Amino acid sequence: MTTPAVTFNTMSKHFGQLVAVDRLTLTIAPGEVLGFLGPNGAGKTTTVRTLMGFLHPTAGSCAVFGRWPGRDVAVRRRIGYLPGDFRIDPAMTGAYLFAWYARLRGVPLDRARELAARLDLVPDRRFGTLSKGNRQKVGLVQAFLHDPDLLVLDEPTSGLDPLMQREFLDLVAEAAARGAAVLFSSHVLPEVQRVADRVAIIRSGRLVTVSAVADLLDRARHRLELRYTDPVPDGLLDGVPGVVDTQPDGRVLTVVIDGPVGPALARAAGHGGLVRVDTVGDELEDLFLAEVR
Repeated sequence: MTTPAVTFNTMSKHFGQLVAVDRLTLTIAPGEVLGFLGPNGAGKTTTVRTLMGFLHPTAGSCAVFGRWPGRDVAVRRRIGYLPGDFRIDPAMTGAYLFAWYARLRGVPLDRARELAARLDLVPDRRFGTLSKGNRQKVGLVQAFLHDPDLLVLDEPTSGLDPLMQREFLDLVAEAAARGAAVLFSSHVLPEVQRVADRVAIIRSGRLVTVSAVADLLDRARHRLELRYTDPVPDGLLDGVPGVVDTQPDGRVLTVVIDGPVGPALARAAGHGGLVRVDTVGDELEDLFLAEVR
């Protein structure tokens, strides 16, 4: 059997009386992208820092490819890490940092140049002069620079514009395609929905849900907005299986469906004058909010 890229075995981390992480058990396979979700203070960053070896588990264990990075330099070389608040010396340039990391890791500097170009980063400016988004790009380049076997990314798209967020997601997909595991925490749920294989949701230090994204979405209620050429008649979708709520507003009908959307769409289209169907809201976000409340 293939050794998991990441293993948490009933891991707990306490700070005095505060239980930051409580008996976390979770694995991530090579080539898998796991979205790690939770509200502020849920324990995500503590989990990540303990996995990286910056903190010692209070109980249980965590490992990367069977070893804990806190005591194994060799396994740390296989990790690309972006902390939630990436910082370097304000006088240092990205170009200097990339050259130093390339020498340290024994990889060509061409990879850094390629990544900088994809992220539209000018690497010869001092870090202290950069905007939040460009500082984040420096952090992303150093994390992906050596094509690591595991990427650990804490809020990786913070400060990035939508175009760069898309480029980041492409980098994640490419890393997973070559067999790298990816653990990333995020508050941007649509990006998790696009790229993650599974989602783990943590609340108050405890894991409350681990599920494939597709399975989560199958459980979600669908919110659709139907637009007609004429006002929507009252009771258009009455009695349709799965329809749990309708809100007519002139030529627009908003409908909430629990289950397959086919019967509702068939009835809606049969009325005539249907010109547009849009989804409303974010299904994964609805599920996330339901889990963390």
